[in-house]
Amino acid sequence: MNTYHHSDGLTINGITLAAQPLARQHEILTSGALEFIAQLHRATAGRRQELLERRHERRAAIRKGQDPRFLPQTSQIRNDPSWRVAPPAPGLEDRRVEITGPVERKMTVNALNSGAKVWLADFEDSLTPSWRNVIQGQINLIDALTDRIDFVSPEGKEYRLRPAEERPTIVVRPRAWHLPEKNMLVDGKPVAGGIVDFGLYFYHNAARLIAQGKGPYFYLPKIENHLEARLWNDVFVFAQDLLGIPQGTIRATVLIETITAAFEMEEILYELRDHAAGLNAGRWDYIFSIIKNFRTRGPRFVLPDRAQVTMTQPFMRAYTEQLVRACHRRGAMAIGGMAAFVPNRKDPRANALAFEKVRADKTREARDGFDGSWVAHPDLVPVAREVFDSVLGGRPNQLDRLREDVTPDDRALIDVAACTGTITEAGIRNNIEVGVRYIEAWLRGSGAVAIHNLMEDAATAEISRSQIWQWIHSQAITDEGEVITREWVKELFEEEFTKLERFDGDRFRDAHEIFEEVALAPEFPTFLTLPAYARYLCETAGKEDEYEAGLPEPDRALAGVS
Repeated sequence: MNTYHHSDGLTINGITLAAQPLARQHEILTSGALEFIAQLHRATAGRRQELLERRHERRAAIRKGQDPRFLPQTSQIRNDPSWRVAPPAPGLEDRRVEITGPVERKMTVNALNSGAKVWLADFEDSLTPSWRNVIQGQINLIDALTDRIDFVSPEGKEYRLRPAEERPTIVVRPRAWHLPEKNMLVDGKPVAGGIVDFGLYFYHNAARLIAQGKGPYFYLPKIENHLEARLWNDVFVFAQDLLGIPQGTIRATVLIETITAAFEMEEILYELRDHAAGLNAGRWDYIFSIIKNFRTRGPRFVLPDRAQVTMTQPFMRAYTEQLVRACHRRGAMAIGGMAAFVPNRKDPRANALAFEKVRADKTREARDGFDGSWVAHPDLVPVAREVFDSVLGGRPNQLDRLREDVTPDDRALIDVAACTGTITEAGIRNNIEVGVRYIEAWLRGSGAVAIHNLMEDAATAEISRSQIWQWIHSQAITDEGEVITREWVKELFEEEFTKLERFDGDRFRDAHEIFEEVALAPEFPTFLTLPAYARYLCETAGKEDEYEAGLPEPDRALAGVS
């Protein structure tokens, strides 16, 4: 093993760790784990970059007027009634309630004690991807799987796990393909954040999970087409071979949270079929994806206030019903969207109203054929469980509901013009407040933030800033008759900023700068987290390496280079 120190960090066999060392990182960043990550990276980096380039080309075509359609070249996959995905894996037969949350230590205990069937252990939208959070998250997962997660908070509150048989199945969500991990370089190039998250968890825990009667399970975020799913499948095959794990042990649920992926749901299941567990209706990122892709296509694609874009809007109904049909036709689970309400125990009346809305949302999903759904808070687990219990009874799922009454309709998926609602000044102000407050908390390390009794994460912040950008560039008009201009929004921005409650050590000035850049700039940054990560979270920030310097302009943005 060749190890040496230099100004940019510690290098071991071509693998450079650029960040400052952390407590217990030696338990995670072992030589074996690092070599495993390096092998995965070297096998996939080129194809990943090609797929990111393809994303840019697809978005450019949509902006020029080319609407997405079902793919003619994959019609044989959709028309073949014979194929199915793998049967449900141990611990994934019953997914009626899934709780989501970052892999922070307190959340880990709360999620595992929540009574949910599945915990989505998140390294993505609800976790600020600082190096400390990434490594500590891996430590927390190992500690949870080895019953070492108990701890006492600074306030003296004890957190202890329920017995193992009462805990949910863990499903890890790694970062999406576009996010780099600039604190880990292989041959001088950043590793994909998703490869780091997947690789470390799989390397350290696959055998342990199998011994416990379950397996290494994953949620795959922000996939945009079936070729990106194919790359993940190749990662799974390669990883299982490297560690001598039987093929098909890994199972993955794909979030359909980009508009382009919605046209390829069956193809995505097909690519992952030996490893596929299901699809999830990731509603918030899905809305963001529609805005991002159609942002310059005029009034036909302009949405009303975020709060009015509910799951009962026609284009959202088309999305969820076609998702259930695609899943159950192929033997895969269909998992519903997030209930983001955060209960306030000091306001019983508000809670009662919110619980009724959550109950109605989950009832619609259960009746539509979904096999389970997401909640963001432990207090919502009993509400969602009651709804699904009433529909499922003693059955673990409703895979037998084939939804043959649903006809695949690619036009309906983008019939945004049928969406009803208004744009209001209050909606603009709310987007500004949520966007700035979320970014500020994200910069301090909190990727999931309760604002006005709703759990906000990167996806909802993306909706907030992208709606403002689109409204400005479309010269949208509020219900009060006000034309939305950059100058007017800038005034509202400054007014809302002065209302924020400041405190020692806050990051509101940095958040102000980032929000202005991603919401008010002439060009539309692909993701708000990329400039924020490159500027504030990466210990190699400002050190633009040769790899990134040589990328075309769109990929420089995707790689996080300003």
